[in-house]
Amino acid sequence: MTIKKLAEQYKDYVIDLRREFHMYPESSWEEFRTSSRIKEELDKLEIPYIPLAGTGVLATIKGKNPGKTVALRGDMDALETTETNDIPYKSKHEGKMHACGHDGHTAMLLGAAKILKDIQNELKGTVYLIFQPAEEVAGGAKKMIEESDFMDNVDSVFGIHLWSDVEVGKVSVEAGPRMASADFFSLKIKGKAGHGSMPHQTVDAVVAASAVVMDLQSIVSREISPLDSAVLTIGSFHSGTRFNIIAGEATLEGTTRCFKPEIREKLPDIIERIAKNTAASYRADASLSYTWATPATINDEECSKIAAGSVEKILGKDGVTKMEKTTGGEDFAYFLEKAPGVLAFVGIRNEEKGACYPHHHDKFNMDEDALEIGTALYVQYAVDFLNS
Repeated sequence: MTIKKLAEQYKDYVIDLRREFHMYPESSWEEFRTSSRIKEELDKLEIPYIPLAGTGVLATIKGKNPGKTVALRGDMDALETTETNDIPYKSKHEGKMHACGHDGHTAMLLGAAKILKDIQNELKGTVYLIFQPAEEVAGGAKKMIEESDFMDNVDSVFGIHLWSDVEVGKVSVEAGPRMASADFFSLKIKGKAGHGSMPHQTVDAVVAASAVVMDLQSIVSREISPLDSAVLTIGSFHSGTRFNIIAGEATLEGTTRCFKPEIREKLPDIIERIAKNTAASYRADASLSYTWATPATINDEECSKIAAGSVEKILGKDGVTKMEKTTGGEDFAYFLEKAPGVLAFVGIRNEEKGACYPHHHDKFNMDEDALEIGTALYVQYAVDFLNS
């Protein structure tokens, strides 16, 4: 039986799992129920596994014949969002929701495990199944790599992101940058508090911080080449306690996004220089705290060619589509730093089924026909790579 036929056979199994995971969403690092259910399903299949990074699970399927090693990754965590969908499998955890498709990723990878077990004697090499926690906080992939040396043995790594901007029945696997690096920072602006009626006795942190916000906008427009993409966003500005008190402190929090490692590396120095000099012009001080969250996700050219062939075997040539890269971030990038591979964007959009809302929206949902496609694609890429 072909991989495509096996995925069709297990379609209901994968959909049922996805809906179960959807009903019981769990935040990053708290995926206890999800992890337990993954282990239960792996035990039924007699697939060995080890725990990693708290709730993470690393399973291993060894083929009958020796060969290369490929890793397949699915993330597990949900978001702190209250779901407003009217569906039978609506979230039962108030204030939490699978609004990014990770429930589907986990279910598809378990479906892939069933298929891989069925064809284990035909496999040439080893397949790792990475059930990863904490993608939404860009911590899970790095933690799994730090706790184990399994990625040192991997020849290629493959991940899927179910994607709401791509129509169901289409898959994007282009080579090159696909998602941006995603880092975040905090700026503390220190002034001198005082009475609102006597500003000359103070150093107004609100005014200084406001100037910093405005001056930081010149980084993208004046310090980054117009041929390159970059984003700098200040998403939070906190200062002051009362209408007639001039604030002595302010805190700015923001994020940076880009595709080139060399741009990413210099952004902290630029931010710090502008913040300090701007604050100083208002007699205030600025200090920067910068967190490196996740690198850019860059698909390997040869692996992308293999993945395109895998998609064609499942959907035909018309199933391969092109998609513009996005400034969203993905910590799958850490796996790509250890081994060449691909993050595939599998379409889930179908307006007739109400699957037309963006990721992280409280009405996010998917055309579940995509789950059969993704399940087959996990396995097809693994087989095609191991046979390449």
